[in-house]
Amino acid sequence: MRKRDLTSQNKKQGRKLLPALCSVAGTVLILAVIAVLIIPSLPKFTDYEIFNVISGSMEPKIPVGSLIIVEPREASRVEEGEVIAFMSNGSVITHRVVENLSFEGEFVTKGDANLQEDMGNVPYDHLIGVVIRHYKYLGDILQYLTTTAGKIYLLLVVGCGIMLNMIAGRLRNS
Repeated sequence: MRKRDLTSQNKKQGRKLLPALCSVAGTVLILAVIAVLIIPSLPKFTDYEIFNVISGSMEPKIPVGSLIIVEPREASRVEEGEVIAFMSNGSVITHRVVENLSFEGEFVTKGDANLQEDMGNVPYDHLIGVVIRHYKYLGDILQYLTTTAGKIYLLLVVGCGIMLNMIAGRLRNS
């Protein structure tokens, strides 16, 4: 009789645990997609900019495929050694400041992986801001998610999250 009571009690606990696990997993999947969709829209709500690193000029400090967060800053307040993002020939470049030539209104810059300083100085008006943070791989992931296949994967993940929550509801009611 005692063994039968334990088996019955284990089944009751299993009936409560499985719906809870399904519900938590489904909710986590949906929240993960929401988080991924919020990241690219952050610049619209803040002064910060985000960019994907596509060249190796700042490796190993900032690897290719990293997502960088750039904070706007007054050019005269940028210090030597800080990493800045700036416009050059229609592209965003991320290099380290070797010298801030405040009298000339220019920066001398160099990529960490480059042997020499950049050929031309960067005028103050080309400055986007200072890199305050970078996240390895996140730039590549977000770039992939903007493709058609990436959007389909996001929809499938949301669909799985919804289905897991529906299954949880059915299991609770049975």
